[in-house]
Amino acid sequence: MTTTTPQPGVESELRRDLRQLVDQICADYPDQYWREMDKTHSYPEEFVAALTGTGALGALVPEEYGGLGLGMGDASVILEQINRNGANAGPVHAQLYTMGAVLRHGSEEQRRQYLPGIADGSIRLQAFAVTEPTAGTDTTSLRTRAVRDGDDYVINGQKVWISRVQHSDLMLLLARTTPLDQVEKKSQGLSLFLIDLREAKGITVRPLETMVNHETNEVFFDDVRVPSSALVGEEGRGFTYVLDGLNAERILIAAECVGDGRWFIERASRYATDRIVFGRPIGANQGVQFPIARAHVNVEAADLMRWRAADLFDAGHACGAEANMAKLLASEASWEAANACLQTHGGYGFSTEYDIERKFRETRLYQVAPISTNLILSYVSQHVLKMPRSF
Repeated sequence: MTTTTPQPGVESELRRDLRQLVDQICADYPDQYWREMDKTHSYPEEFVAALTGTGALGALVPEEYGGLGLGMGDASVILEQINRNGANAGPVHAQLYTMGAVLRHGSEEQRRQYLPGIADGSIRLQAFAVTEPTAGTDTTSLRTRAVRDGDDYVINGQKVWISRVQHSDLMLLLARTTPLDQVEKKSQGLSLFLIDLREAKGITVRPLETMVNHETNEVFFDDVRVPSSALVGEEGRGFTYVLDGLNAERILIAAECVGDGRWFIERASRYATDRIVFGRPIGANQGVQFPIARAHVNVEAADLMRWRAADLFDAGHACGAEANMAKLLASEASWEAANACLQTHGGYGFSTEYDIERKFRETRLYQVAPISTNLILSYVSQHVLKMPRSF
């Protein structure tokens, strides 16, 4: 499917259609549905199935593999609109971008075997196992090992904060195949594997309880044997493959934050207009107006950086700085909007029936994950401003 980039301020017909499609799906899953999911810490299976049925989650899979073949900007609209409706794109967003490692670095056999199923949703690739308890964002220090044994690899180790494992058929796993003391650079000797969770033995999943309804887990690998065909690309180059997919992740997360920000601003503006205190709408007071207006300005500014990053990505240009800045600006703008919305509602903002406290918790996540604000600032300092490396 061919797409064209619309002129600034003008949205393409395709993107308007995508928004309308998401709106139609979300209309069947209103606030009450998400409130119940949050209360019971449940995975939104019905919503995911409905969205999957539209083919939207195969947006970035090329048409030759059964996907829609859309651009990053187009795909970002889907996730933005989910959150703008008060829903949560977290349970589905990895289905859009995680497959990029297979698409760009996997073998043709792997692409033919998995991408059509990922495109139509019959195969879920939503788990990406990189982070470890003792390594965190220091990825090159991870300790999970994959040792070659004949035609197989045997994997041992531990991962943490691995989301959607319980609702995924496949998992991408980064493990060290060459010991750290045997490589010239710490980034060498790491390999990426595509593990079929339906077949692998020796994997133990321990759910972690968090302040948001975001299925995440600690995962243990005990002599997990996978075939050599599970290796994605070349052995020892997995770290570069992981880095290659980060820009897509940041752009899509930025879009989700923009959606959150607009939801908060719409709710705050409406309540400030309708709520009467001392005989007049509270929104007539500048002390109420200005924080909402300021949040709106910052969300719109962040959105421009999101589109700048997406356009560069779709044009095949370097966009690391823009993708990181988009994620930072959008996550901070959505959090500012969340604060303004909660403050506008006063005590009612803490009531679950208004859904603000739920979205308040959900949007706070994105200043920490998938990359923290401070790490983005470190990236900009070193790679954009050319200052000395800080770690």
